[in-house]
Amino acid sequence: SSKFRKNILEILKNEGYIKDFFIEKNENNKTSLKISLKYYEGYPVIKEIKRVSKPGRRVYSRANSIPKVMNGLGLAIISTPKGVMSDVEAKKNNVGGEIICRVF
Repeated sequence: SSKFRKNILEILKNEGYIKDFFIEKNENNKTSLKISLKYYEGYPVIKEIKRVSKPGRRVYSRANSIPKVMNGLGLAIISTPKGVMSDVEAKKNNVGGEIICRVF
């Protein structure tokens, strides 16, 4: 559990890819995240999550060159100086950053 992961889950929840997430504390004061996945007609809503930026190879993008995921049907999550946001928000706010993952 971390603030970064909570921000990513908040974006997935707002975009409708997951139902909800919960923060759970263990007996050793460790926190963990529990995620309720979302299904549509028996199939999971999230078909693919692919990590783009990795520790060995960071991938950055400008605001005007953020790639579309599946021709606009998917979602890219970007870590910007103004916080973690979706690709649509980053284009609207005219900020670029590190592309964390893409969701379809």
